[in-house]
Amino acid sequence: MSILEKIERPSDLKMIKKELLPELIKEIRDLMIRTTSKTGGHLASSLGAVELTIALHYVLNCPVDKIVWDVGHQSYTHKIITGRGGKFESLRQKNGISGFPRPEESSYDAFVSGHSSTAISAALGYACARDLSGKDNKVVAVVGDGSMTGGLAYEGLNNAGHMARDLIVILNDNEMFISHKIGAFSSMLAKLMTLGVVKRLETRIAKFLKRLTIVGTGLLRTARRLKVLLFPGMFFEELGFSYVGPVDGHDVFGLIDVLNNVNQLKGPVLVHVITKKGKGYEPAERNPIMFHGINGFNILTGEPEEKSGAPSFTEVFSKSLVKLAGDDEKIVVITAAMPQGTGLENFNAEFPKRFFDVGIAEQHAVTFAAGLAKGGYRPVCAIYSTFLQRAVDQIIHDVCLQKVPVVFAIDRAGIVGEDGPTHHGAFDIVFLRMIPNIVIMAPKDENELQDMLMTAIYADCPCALRYPRGEAVGAKMDKNPKKISIGKAELLADGKDVAIFAVGNMVHPSLLAARKLEAFGIKSTVVNARFIKPLDEEMIRKVIGYTKKIVTVEEGVLKGGFGSGISELLSSEKVSVKSIGLPDVFIEHGSCSELREKYGLSVEGIMEVVKEFAGVSNPVVS
Repeated sequence: MSILEKIERPSDLKMIKKELLPELIKEIRDLMIRTTSKTGGHLASSLGAVELTIALHYVLNCPVDKIVWDVGHQSYTHKIITGRGGKFESLRQKNGISGFPRPEESSYDAFVSGHSSTAISAALGYACARDLSGKDNKVVAVVGDGSMTGGLAYEGLNNAGHMARDLIVILNDNEMFISHKIGAFSSMLAKLMTLGVVKRLETRIAKFLKRLTIVGTGLLRTARRLKVLLFPGMFFEELGFSYVGPVDGHDVFGLIDVLNNVNQLKGPVLVHVITKKGKGYEPAERNPIMFHGINGFNILTGEPEEKSGAPSFTEVFSKSLVKLAGDDEKIVVITAAMPQGTGLENFNAEFPKRFFDVGIAEQHAVTFAAGLAKGGYRPVCAIYSTFLQRAVDQIIHDVCLQKVPVVFAIDRAGIVGEDGPTHHGAFDIVFLRMIPNIVIMAPKDENELQDMLMTAIYADCPCALRYPRGEAVGAKMDKNPKKISIGKAELLADGKDVAIFAVGNMVHPSLLAARKLEAFGIKSTVVNARFIKPLDEEMIRKVIGYTKKIVTVEEGVLKGGFGSGISELLSSEKVSVKSIGLPDVFIEHGSCSELREKYGLSVEGIMEVVKEFAGVSNPVVS
């Protein structure tokens, strides 16, 4: 029986011999590597946090004590030792365990954390609730260094220091954010031991002390030691925290001793832990960016699963943007710590001066883009749909109110698959459609994506271009992109029984469904809407001139979405509208194909709705 098999809950850690913890840690890493090689997942971050997690649970008494993870992709060890080790191989699979902390999955998961920089604020809330209730449990926030590029983390730190509640913040410094380090804070962390920021002062002091021939050399050695001991914590001490560290994040015994001591302290405490992303698996240590989030890989070589020959929408966006930027030096791009995920590495390589990675700071990214546009440039702000939600106010106030021509390249729009409810891009149509002055478009395929990108870049207003995760079809990367008339839809098929208005990646399934529906005697009009805002009112009114049954299809939530826009437009007409899309729930995790099948966004799902709507159930026999 392995040591891991004896661990059903964190309290079991204290029942095994302490010297067996390194072997347990190895077993946990082996399970993570073996599982994610099949299921995919956020491997590198969790590999780096194994010792830290074991030490936390060895010292704390969870779930009475609370651990709030930020971001949750550090939490695989936590899941394994809190009763889910036997289910870990179902990670991110339909009906399996989530890839992120999920309170409905386990009482040990204190807070959902799929987005960055939330843990300190949430943990402070827990600490205040504890004090108001007269309890004495511990509250710990585990924060990655990348989260410290987000403003919310500083808001939480500032408030926590001011309130002086008992709170432990673990700064898990793996010296690498999702991608490369961004911002002044990351530079400070990188220089903690060398302290380049005070080198000039150090040099002056050294010159002075060397002049003191009798005691100068000894004083200089002492000063250098004090510099390392005192400066790292000054930033946090000024915010009201007691600073402890830096601490070796892979010395489990040292971590246990430190945390036992910290547990006795009062007020807010920050423990600075140094870890290595990908620790224990050489391919992940060598390439932590690739293993931050990976779909599957060969354990022996670390090579990712082979892709099919079809490019992804992201890749087509990337190549098209580079091509356009080669002809126009005013095109600049902004990303929020996701240059690989948004496909911008090639742009950075070609035009480094026009590439801006602002860190995990989506609000800043949007307002920064607005300033670039005001300064005469054509900014393309590439952000995942789920992360763009964090910047709604900036889109409204700083971009759309002023009608600033910023392009929002919204990657991962719609269903994203195994990352689940924290990452599905289900809401962007709704929160953008309500805003004046913005154009929202969605390409049916990658060829149209290239045209829409050019259209958006040279429009004199804010434009949102949403496209899904995954492979596209029929790419022609040698094509010359052309501008599309804003607000003009495309008629793909003509029929008198039902009209299907589809948008984005739902156009091709709708067209195929219409062809198959001919076997049931149903003749369908199919319209590629292209634009969610403004709608092509002329096309819509033309279609309802010969059919009064409209079906809309979108990969987004129905309430307030594309179908709602059609219904609003036709509210005074004698027309029946049936909308297919995502229901008013948070969509669970599973493969994209499984989820589209479940929610009727497949060819068969569209056919079933149209058949019922048309009152036809059996195929026509000729």
